[in-house]
Amino acid sequence: MSWADRLRALRMDLTPWRSSRDFRLLLVAGTVFYFGAMVSYVAIPFQIYTLTGSNFAVGAIGLVELVPLVVFGLYGGALADHVDRRRLLVGLGVAQALLTAVLAWNAFRDDPSVWLIFVVAAFLVSTAAMQRPSREALMPRTVAHGELAAANALFSFGMQIGVLAGPMLGGLLVAYAGIGWCFVVDVAGLLVATVLYRLMRHYPHRAETTPPSLAAIREGMRYALGRRDLLGTYFVDIACMLMALPVVLFPALAEEVFERPELLGLLYSAETIGAVVATLLSGWTTRFHHHGRAIVVAAAAYGAFVAVAGLMPSFWLVVVMLAFAGAADMISGIFRGTVWSQTIPESMRGRLAGIEMLSYSIGPLGGQVRAGITADLWTVRGAMASGGAACVGAVALTALWLRDFWSYDDRTDEHAMAERAARADVGEL
Repeated sequence: MSWADRLRALRMDLTPWRSSRDFRLLLVAGTVFYFGAMVSYVAIPFQIYTLTGSNFAVGAIGLVELVPLVVFGLYGGALADHVDRRRLLVGLGVAQALLTAVLAWNAFRDDPSVWLIFVVAAFLVSTAAMQRPSREALMPRTVAHGELAAANALFSFGMQIGVLAGPMLGGLLVAYAGIGWCFVVDVAGLLVATVLYRLMRHYPHRAETTPPSLAAIREGMRYALGRRDLLGTYFVDIACMLMALPVVLFPALAEEVFERPELLGLLYSAETIGAVVATLLSGWTTRFHHHGRAIVVAAAAYGAFVAVAGLMPSFWLVVVMLAFAGAADMISGIFRGTVWSQTIPESMRGRLAGIEMLSYSIGPLGGQVRAGITADLWTVRGAMASGGAACVGAVALTALWLRDFWSYDDRTDEHAMAERAARADVGEL
């Protein structure tokens, strides 16, 4: 094989985009949704700070959002396994647009209300948490089983584009147009996404469903705890975020360590840029079948790159290491998503997506606390280096403990084979 052929083989696999109209609708809707959400992500804390002058008030928005995120994420997962998922996406999309419109109205007032921002933010995160399991549960239904790795890569690419471009536009709007226009853009994005969800075809549940309840949520948790390969994906993700997440250290790194506060934005965007590049070169992921090993190696590489970044003498070398870390994290994420999509039964997919949200929320929150305390007790560099090293160790221990996770192969795994057969029985190849 020539080098040109090898490079072409790395290109992102666009087969799901070409083959499935509903996948295109879901992908564009998700990208627009993330883009608008990230515009508001810039606006809400900035508005709270300008109104209160309090850093604690800015941080309190996260505390207000945590409980609704967990509670409604789990309930939304159970709901997604019982009701029409497309209708749920549409209904909750309309609700989010109306709530965001309230934020826009409040921002355009002469005297915006702070308490209203907190109340609406709690409702917004509740509706978003309820909606996400349906979106994730629908995606595998829109593509062939063999296209799931490529589909997850495309989904990740769309999300990263939103994460990268949304804050940039949000910052410009805050600086030159006003905070209210950030929410207007978000409302427009939510309405576009909702229309795209409405254009999708109906996907009825394959079998009898379980009404949403605490018993249904417990059933999902028992299933997740009984699958050692799934436990591996959750524990690896938590280990990376809890041990190695460096975001909270970026202001001190730019201001105190390198004395380059004007370059702070590069630290925040470095991992995202690396993730985008990794996704563009993700064509090989569709041909690699040892997903457990890929997750372990990529997650350990993420920790290693963060640790090395903490030791780099140059600001630009730190940015490069963080970009490599973002690329490794994206590869791990693609394979984690593929394992979930390939092996979780259709009847459990919503509840497991809700449980997945716990790892997304618990890890980063705990990681910020760990990094902040370590930096205060030691140094910023020490916090990054030790956290990255601890991540490598935790990932290695997870692989040693959960051998079923390490040895996962999508060609021979019993759960992947069962789901492949179930899809074939109903004509979803």
